Amino acid sequence: MAVNLGNSNSSGSDEPELMMDINTTPLIDVMLVLLVMLIITIPIQLHSVNLEMPVGAPPTNQVQPEKIQIDIDAASVVYWQGVAVTAEALDEKMTAISQQSTQPEVHIRPHKSAGYAVFASVLSSSKRVGLTKIAVIGAEQFVQ
Repeated sequence: MAVNLGNSNSSGSDEPELMMDINTTPLIDVMLVLLVMLIITIPIQLHSVNLEMPVGAPPTNQVQPEKIQIDIDAASVVYWQGVAVTAEALDEKMTAISQQSTQPEVHIRPHKSAGYAVFASVLSSSKRVGLTKIAVIGAEQFVQ
C-alpha cells in the first residue's frame, strides 16, 4: 500500500507518482485458495447402507438354511413370508431370527414401484439386528 503525500511531479523530480490504491489481486488469490481448500475438505455425503460383503470362496454347506421371504409391494407394504407386517413387527421378527444359532437366509424382493425409503429401512433394520445372510431378489426388473 502506498500513500501520495503531494504532487511530486510539480517539484521537478522524475520519480513516478505513488499509488493510493490497494492491490487486491493477492487478496483474491488467497480467498480462492481458501475456497478450494474448503471444498476439498468437506466430506462426501453418502446416502447408502454399508454392507460387509464376504471375500473369497464360500465354504460348502451340507445343511440347507431356512429361507425368509420379505416382499415389498408397489404400495410400499412390507410382507413377511406373505403376511403384511408393520415396521415394529418386522424388527421383532428380524431380532428373533438373528439370535438363532444358524441364521436363515433373508430374501428381500422389492417391487419396481416401491418406495426406496421402505427398502432402505428394511436393509438398515437387518444390519442393525445383525443379520448376515441377505439377498436382494428380482433385480432384473430394474434393468431397462
